[in-house]
Amino acid sequence: MNKETYYALENFMICCMKDTAHDKEHVYRVLYNALEIAKTENNVNYDILIAACLLHDIGRKEQFENPALCHAIVGSEKAYQFLLAYGFEDSYAEQVKQCIKAHRYRKDNPPQSLEAKILFDADKLDAAGAVGIARTLLYKGIVAEPLYSMLPDGSVSTGENDTIPSFFQEYKYKLENLYSKFYTEKATAIAKERQYIAVEFYNSLYREVNSSYQSGTRELNNLLDSEG
Repeated sequence: MNKETYYALENFMICCMKDTAHDKEHVYRVLYNALEIAKTENNVNYDILIAACLLHDIGRKEQFENPALCHAIVGSEKAYQFLLAYGFEDSYAEQVKQCIKAHRYRKDNPPQSLEAKILFDADKLDAAGAVGIARTLLYKGIVAEPLYSMLPDGSVSTGENDTIPSFFQEYKYKLENLYSKFYTEKATAIAKERQYIAVEFYNSLYREVNSSYQSGTRELNNLLDSEG
């Protein structure tokens, strides 16, 4: 890929990115993760990989405005149309489209090509470790969702089996389960290095907020009873 093409893809990506949790810096991290993974794989088509990485989240704005939409599907079509308009052959545009379409964390459309698997892994690495925690907290703030929810007995829910969205629920549903989902050996190794930090953060945060409720409610009840 020459510089002119790269800059054209980059500029289109920047015009599409409006979400601070999925901003252009996230895209660059995904691209750099992908290049690191690709060094350990054979026969990688870098033209497809770079384009797919740069354009993988360009459908985020549409999904944010309408949660019924899937940003991977919307973005894959936007990328496909842009590449055709830029003059790329249909076969190339279609391969990039399929990479983007399969990059989301779900079971119904797993990545098939090597480039799609690398993009999937590179994107999931940015949801792992400290960066993943920070991005999740940032996004939860944007959509006004809480850190945690409360159980009927007055204790803080761990997030497991929660239906109410929160940081703890997202951690249990997605972040905690990332580390066995990678396709490439390199991404798996990088993720394992980052896992400890994420686990420690979640456990520490849960201990702190839960102990605060336990001791605080007990103290409050004692004070109220003494005045009753």
